[in-house]
Amino acid sequence: MTRYIVRRFVSMIVTLWLIITITFFLMHAVPGSPFEKDGKGANPTAVQNLMAFYHLDKPLLTQYGLYLKALLSLDLGPSIGHFPDTVNSMIDRGFPVSFQLGMVSIAFAVISGIALGTIAALRHNRLIDYAAMVFAVIGIAVPNFIVATLLIKYVAVDWKLLPVATWGSWKHVILPALALSTGPLALIARMTRANMLEVLTADYIETARAKGLSPATIVIKHALRNAILPVVTLLGALVANVLTGSFVIEKIFAIPGMGKYFVDGINNRDYSLIMGTTVFYSALLVFMMFVVDIAYGLIDPRIKLHKKEG
Repeated sequence: MTRYIVRRFVSMIVTLWLIITITFFLMHAVPGSPFEKDGKGANPTAVQNLMAFYHLDKPLLTQYGLYLKALLSLDLGPSIGHFPDTVNSMIDRGFPVSFQLGMVSIAFAVISGIALGTIAALRHNRLIDYAAMVFAVIGIAVPNFIVATLLIKYVAVDWKLLPVATWGSWKHVILPALALSTGPLALIARMTRANMLEVLTADYIETARAKGLSPATIVIKHALRNAILPVVTLLGALVANVLTGSFVIEKIFAIPGMGKYFVDGINNRDYSLIMGTTVFYSALLVFMMFVVDIAYGLIDPRIKLHKKEG
């Protein structure tokens, strides 16, 4: 177990380093300058001073080395477009909002998706099964920004049940969380249904029925535990995808999260901000995958985390 964790941790660090390296060189390969707008630059002397301040006047490999050195101390650097703010302070302000929105969305998607998939499997080839799968297909096919637009149009504007936008109370969380959760919910529901249908025909389920166990015990204790294992595998990627996918939703609902800063960084060619948010979310994704790998083995003791002998 310890050897496996160490091996996965080293793999996580190497993966993160590759992401940082590729992103850094791609960012600097894009033509243009963060100190130009509409093809026009500022005063040449001012631009030269700014380039020196942000180390952009140095050779690319030197810039790369300085950036890696700063990352070792968790310093993401000063923002170009929001000076004197640092990228760290902007993440400190924006990420808690994005995290709250993302966690509510994931919790709703996981609970509702597993419940919907389980019910659909238990009512296989019945009306509720067909309805659940139609919903799942729509949820996967329709982009979340379309769902967000429809929710704003009908729930907020026409019916006036919830606030249209901004951030403040629990009411402001509901619509963006619903918009973000539709895709993951549909995916989890389809996966849970497919796995439950397979598990319910397994020999150990028949044995449990023969022993006289109640249907609830069979489903919850025996079938569901094995059926949700692939869902657990997806959770790491889903959490990161929901958080990064919230950029558009945050912009639509005027939520002061990370999405606002990321979009501003792209518009302003803010190298520090784009790199900082990319590194931050990459680290989150890689770490979540690491946690899921460990949790997967803990949920199902039959999975061996150590290297097979022989």
